[in-house]
Amino acid sequence: MGGGLYSTEKKDFDKNLDLTKIKPYGDTMNDGKVQVSFTLPVNDGEKAIFAALELGKKMGIEEPSVAYHGPLDKGYTYFVLYGNLKHSVDFTKIKVESVEIEAMTITEINDFIKTNIKRKLIVIGATTGTDAHTVGIDAIMNRKGFAGHYGLERYEMIEAYNYGSQVSNEEFVKKAIELEADILLVSQTVTQKNIHLRNLTNLVDLLEAEEIRDKIVLICGGPRITNELAKELGYDAGFGPKTFSENVATYFAKEIYSFIFNTYKKNAKTKNVVLFYLSLKINKLEP
Repeated sequence: MGGGLYSTEKKDFDKNLDLTKIKPYGDTMNDGKVQVSFTLPVNDGEKAIFAALELGKKMGIEEPSVAYHGPLDKGYTYFVLYGNLKHSVDFTKIKVESVEIEAMTITEINDFIKTNIKRKLIVIGATTGTDAHTVGIDAIMNRKGFAGHYGLERYEMIEAYNYGSQVSNEEFVKKAIELEADILLVSQTVTQKNIHLRNLTNLVDLLEAEEIRDKIVLICGGPRITNELAKELGYDAGFGPKTFSENVATYFAKEIYSFIFNTYKKNAKTKNVVLFYLSLKINKLEP
């Protein structure tokens, strides 16, 4: 019988799903089939192929095979490896901190703001720093939206300002103060050398320096943004891929309402209601 990657020999492994030991799925449960790609800084050739296979084995890929290889430039070779991953993870022990909300429709969001907040919410968004990508922020902000989901500019009870890309954090904070924004939306796509982390952290520092961080809802989003990461950086929430305006608007509308309700309740108990009106934008509301 044939051996190696395409062996017709019976594979001796448990084919029942066990969530405490999940592995990648190819065409049979627990077969561990994976495909990975990477570039090695060497010229294409037999020696480079051998190096790629050795790396695959060190990654935990059993019976690795080079499905494709080719030169990218002088001294650089691209590889696609295929094989069986021997590692597994305990899915039952994984804890993920996500934004757990049931998204409302545009109509429901508008009605919620009208009923509970009684004024339009001011939202400003931008891709800050040197990042020139606007697809993410446009999908959330622009009237036409994305994939059938209209953006915040279409919401009756939201005053949305989309400043596009390559907006400095200093200018973004200046606009937030000028417009008395309730919500700041920051998009980050470029993540090379963790530049997004430095940029996001710098924005929080600037907001704190201006003493307005606790007066706004601060949200970031992007392909490598998680809610857990966002909170670690000082944001209220973070949204990743496949996020639409309804998800974001539902979150910040409820956050603003919660802030209003809790602040009023706290100050009412101390009979010092006037403090309630000193919060950003709250002076436009009747408790």
